[in-house]
Order: sequence, then C-alpha cells, then structure tokens
Amino acid sequence: MAHRFAAALILLAESLRKTGEEPDPVLERFGLDTRRLDPTGLLDREFEVRVNEALAESLRDPLSGLKAGSSLGIGTYGPFTLLLLTAENALADIRTAIEFEALTLLFGRLGFEPGLASSSLLLRPARLSGKAFRFRADLDVAGTRKLMRDLHGAAQVDVVPLRIVMPYARPADAGAYERTFGCPVEWGGREARFEFANEVLHRRFATADAHAHQILRTQCHRMRIDLERDAAGIAAQVRSHLAACAGAFPTSAETAALLGLSERSLRRALNAEQTSFRGLLDAVRLEKAVELLRDGRLPIEQVTQQLGYSEPAAFIHAFKRWTGTSPTAFRRNGLTETGG
Repeated sequence: MAHRFAAALILLAESLRKTGEEPDPVLERFGLDTRRLDPTGLLDREFEVRVNEALAESLRDPLSGLKAGSSLGIGTYGPFTLLLLTAENALADIRTAIEFEALTLLFGRLGFEPGLASSSLLLRPARLSGKAFRFRADLDVAGTRKLMRDLHGAAQVDVVPLRIVMPYARPADAGAYERTFGCPVEWGGREARFEFANEVLHRRFATADAHAHQILRTQCHRMRIDLERDAAGIAAQVRSHLAACAGAFPTSAETAALLGLSERSLRRALNAEQTSFRGLLDAVRLEKAVELLRDGRLPIEQVTQQLGYSEPAAFIHAFKRWTGTSPTAFRRNGLTETGG
C-alpha cells in the first residue's frame, strides 16, 4: 500500500494525546500539524513509517500503543464500520476486513487461517525498526480488539477470542494485555493472531442487513478507488470500479469518463499495462460468478442477471471459457479453484 488516508495519522496523534503522550513536537519535526491536516489527503507510506518510528522513540510509556489502540472509537472507521455491522456474521466481517484492508487504520496486513474447530484472523506486523515494532503491533492488535468488541456489542453477539497471540517475546508488563483484551494472551508468534471457535464466527448479527450491506459495499469500493487512484495504475482503478458494480456493468466509454479520460486514452493506458477493458471485465465477472456459485442460494438465471448477461447461455459459455467447466458442474463439485 503506497499511500494511506491522512485520517490514520490524525487519529493516531489524538489517541496518543489521550494517553498522556505528547506527539506534537515529533510531528512538527516532519512539518505536520494533525489539527490542520485534511483527513482525506494521502500520505506516502514510507513517510508515515518514518513518522511512526520517531513517535515510538519519543514515548514515555511502553504500553502507549496498547492504550492508544484501546481508545479508538467505533466511529473512527466511517462507512467501513457500517459495512461490518450489516454483514451476516463475524466470519463475513473477517473476509470483508481483508477485502477492504486499505480503509482500516492498520499498519500490518490481514490474513485468515481456517481450521476444523477454530479459525484465526492474522495480522502480519509491518517491518519497523526499534521501539516502533512493538508500538505498532500493540496499536493494531488493540485497535482491532476494540473494534471487535464495539461491533459485536452493537450486533448483540458474544464473540470472544479463544486466545490472542502477540508477535514478539513476552514483556515484563504482559499482564496488562490480558486485562485489556479480556482473553488469554500468548507471546512469540510469527504474526499477531486472533483465534476463534468456528461456532461463534457463524452467529448471526442482529444488525445484519443484506440490502444495506450491498449499498455500503459500493460506497466502500468507491472510497478504495479514491485511495488507489493516486498510486495505482489505470488497470487497478478500472478493476476496482467494475468490482463495485452488479448487473449492468458500465461500458468502456462510461468508465473512461469516470476516470477523466477519453475512451481512446483509456484503451492506450490499459494496453501499456498489457491488459484491456474486456479482460478486466471478464476477471471481475469471474470473481463474482465464483462467489455467487459458492454461496449456492441463487439459481443460474439470477446469477446470470447479477453478472450483466442477457441470457444464461451467454454466461454458461463465458464461464466454460474461463474455467473449463460449466457453472452447474462447478457448484456441484464444490470447486474452490479456477483454471485462470
């Protein structure tokens, strides 16, 4: 992720102030005043790394990352919070968080490790120097645990981790972590890990709302496009825009207009990245098709409509071209991998 919204740094500075730390002298050295930053502005990732490393070295309390992360409110995540609240359950939330990782406040990278009886949300810490590694790991894990508590409280479900594993050796003040997280804590993992019993991950949220969730998903897709626009190539922007659509997909001309380009300029830009509008549309349709077929609730006719085809025969032909098998066979055999 080459850039992040400045809101992440603004919220970090504010949460540190709440813990009694004084981040402003450090920020001033970098020419920053978070009270005057535009939250929607973009900060270069490497620049933000240097700021975080300097902040970590200035901290008086080694538990500042833990305390700052635990002070983040549910409203700090904007529409992303509502997207999580309207999901079906905690498992859907984990998948959504991974998909929209760019809209979180995390410095590390998210992952998921399924298991027979329990599964784990993984948080791979960023490679930072000195005190910054523990500071950011604490901040990310505590912020994630706080968001979970707030979400699950609002959704009226009890989803407590079986354990949390921290990605460094046990510190002298380890007792503060179990008191903060409300579950057993282990130390020395390769990454941070939230382990849950599979049963609790499937408990339905009282706030689940499929219609609202789809609207919010589209909104979050557009936010991600805005974030990616500055750093990513044209192909990534087009793919993100198409992924936010369902049913009648935009034409090449409509997509070009959204990006402020002529259709000819868009075609040239995609050619330079060795792809095409048709190729990107096919890739997005395949992803959506696999998701809908795995879900299993919609008949082939409705899947066809969701993917913007006029009749099932056209969709079936395209799916065979992409995967070498028919949609019906894919669903029947429970395939999890495609040929492309």
